[in-house]
Amino acid sequence: MRGLNLPEARHELVKTMRASALVLGPLLARHGRASVSLPGGCAIGVRPIDMHLKALKEMGADFDISAGDIVARAPSGGLRGAAVNFPQVTVTGTENVMMAAVLARGETVIANAAREPEVVDTGRCLVAMGARIDGLGTGEITVQGVPELHAARHSVMADRIEAGTLMAAVALAGGKVTIQGAPFASMAAVRDKFGEAGLHMSYEGDDLYLESPGGRLEAVNLVTMPHPGFPTDMQAQFMAAMCLASGVSIVTETIFENRFMHVAELVRLGADISLEGRSAVVKGVRHLSGAPLTASDLRASAGLLLAALAARGRSVISRVYHLDRGYDRLDEKLNLLGARITREKE
Repeated sequence: MRGLNLPEARHELVKTMRASALVLGPLLARHGRASVSLPGGCAIGVRPIDMHLKALKEMGADFDISAGDIVARAPSGGLRGAAVNFPQVTVTGTENVMMAAVLARGETVIANAAREPEVVDTGRCLVAMGARIDGLGTGEITVQGVPELHAARHSVMADRIEAGTLMAAVALAGGKVTIQGAPFASMAAVRDKFGEAGLHMSYEGDDLYLESPGGRLEAVNLVTMPHPGFPTDMQAQFMAAMCLASGVSIVTETIFENRFMHVAELVRLGADISLEGRSAVVKGVRHLSGAPLTASDLRASAGLLLAALAARGRSVISRVYHLDRGYDRLDEKLNLLGARITREKE
């Protein structure tokens, strides 16, 4: 983009999504300076970008926080390669440093790097643009800086969380569904858990075939983990499915400390869930009943929507703007599958 001459991401652009912090590394690498508003997003726990800033500082950048903005400057001559060791796995931190490092001078080694498929896909796009990156999909990524990148054609990978959400919809509401272009290979942990619960699935070419078991699902325990473990972004949807399963399941959240806000809303539908620290004990019930619900965050919105599909009667979910940040017209897609979802003005 030759016309990019203002290295700023203002509050009105980034206030609703924490991932907006991802523009910091590329802007800093390209322009030598950047001003990015501190990001917003879902209130699912403490998600500081301190690790991003510390890593970029090791590459020579200086930072000031002024009026809610991160104001960053690279040293004369641009960012330099560095050894970055994240104290905990961070997807956006890995992506931010990787994008900054492709134009830095010298070599950058990212230790304890995130292995998520989205990180790999970002890296492949950068490589297509001329970047030199090794170790994608492993815990250590090495980037050799290049003077510049060039234009390239890249197809962004399909959304594995949306595909998993549709899997949960079939598990809860029943039926047969074909998901075209599902990223089957990157969904092993999700496939395994839904398979344990009784969801029937098969894969042919680019199509994923799903069929509900015909009876109740089986209760399955779950622990969220960084990739290749079960993704935290599928926890709420899987818990919704477990609300109607036969038996007791224990859902343990290890990534975010405040990602059980959907529990109280599921209970309003008639679910039997109790919290024990970072675990939720879900005792499956025979049926759920419609109720007014309030969405607290993106994935909670999806979990509540799916639970409402399987509930008897009418449910009204407020604050669905969270849902619209992470899904492209999910309600319309579900309606094509036989759901009855309408939009009301809030």
